[in-house]
Amino acid sequence: MVYFLLKFVHVIGATVLLGTGAGIAFFMLLAHRTRNTAAVAAVARIVVIADFLFTTTAVILQPITGVALAWHVGYPLTEGWIVLSILLYLLTGAFWLPVVWMQLEMRNLAVSAVSTGKDLPPRYHSLFRLWFIFGFPAFAAVLSIFWLMITRPDLPWWSSLFG
Repeated sequence: MVYFLLKFVHVIGATVLLGTGAGIAFFMLLAHRTRNTAAVAAVARIVVIADFLFTTTAVILQPITGVALAWHVGYPLTEGWIVLSILLYLLTGAFWLPVVWMQLEMRNLAVSAVSTGKDLPPRYHSLFRLWFIFGFPAFAAVLSIFWLMITRPDLPWWSSLFG
């Protein structure tokens, strides 16, 4: 029963990370493409809330449930696919944390532009480009983690490096 509960929460958390990330990127991109400052401000407000509410919760739960699952099943945390998953998770976080800050800044810039009746400033566009670029390695890392979790491949090179 404990195993299934842990696995359920872990799978839901992974789904939330992937789904919320993809959804946020999709809606933010579509709002940006409208060049409608009010639309960008409205979507950016929602994106910030969704990221804090859903993504942050999943980010916290994933390592907890992952370690608990590994311990419960008997996998050592030094298992190659687990170590690689952890490294990719940290890589994702290294891109996600700045993205959270960028989203806050873009939201603030868009809200300010709406309140003053101006267009989105150049700083918004610079942040958006960087935000967009940061999404690719983070998304690729998350997809790679999914692949590692599903396949749990034997990584013989890992043993030769650390065995």
